[in-house]
Amino acid sequence: MKKTLLGLCTVAALTLTACSSGPDSGAEADEPTEITVFAAASLTEVFEDIADEFKAADENAPDVKFSFAGSSDLVSQISEGAPADVVATADEKTMKTLKSDDLLAGDTEMFASNTLTLAVADGNPKAIKSSEDFTGNDLVVCAPQVPCGAATQKWAELNDVALDPVSEENSVTDVLGKVSAGQADAGIVYVTDIARADGEVEQVELDGADKVINKYPAATVKASENQKQADAFVKFLGSDTAQKLLRDAGFAAG
Repeated sequence: MKKTLLGLCTVAALTLTACSSGPDSGAEADEPTEITVFAAASLTEVFEDIADEFKAADENAPDVKFSFAGSSDLVSQISEGAPADVVATADEKTMKTLKSDDLLAGDTEMFASNTLTLAVADGNPKAIKSSEDFTGNDLVVCAPQVPCGAATQKWAELNDVALDPVSEENSVTDVLGKVSAGQADAGIVYVTDIARADGEVEQVELDGADKVINKYPAATVKASENQKQADAFVKFLGSDTAQKLLRDAGFAAG
């Protein structure tokens, strides 16, 4: 009898252990270990820092993997079914495209804003002081379908400036790269790009740039299989911690 009871107890203990360690033992077993965030190129450095703080704030938070590109490219990729959990664009227009196509879940979080400025080569060898000096110098801008390009066109129209760029790039980081590499004399970028250029370029203010401000929205992608975690990251962008990092990087409030 003792052996029988011992055997039953052993079986029961083993069964309990198996149940407690199985896939249905709790929500944590099903928590994703990683989410993918599609973000505008101008957010590259600051989003890496925000992701570190997001993880530090909650030991159960997933790691964050990024795909940075021009906002229009991000929209195209998500529209074509690219796997993403969160998307953050550099203007409202690109996000509205995803919203109108029913590709987003819930509301968007307006977490930052940015303003245009002019990047010139280190030392400003061409002595470019304003848009009046564009003539005769190689100017690079973002393509019209990219948020910084759309903002550039709007700025030019509002200030009656004729643009004759030598190239139009698909992301603001490409514009900055052309200037810092000496392949262009000047490029219209965001103020945050100057801040992250580590002294490789100099800033020349654009008169009237404050009339054209890009607001940055973020949202959870409807096709995401990690909605809860994606929502948490989007919400975190509005936290004091994330907002301080954004301000330190040169962004203004959304």
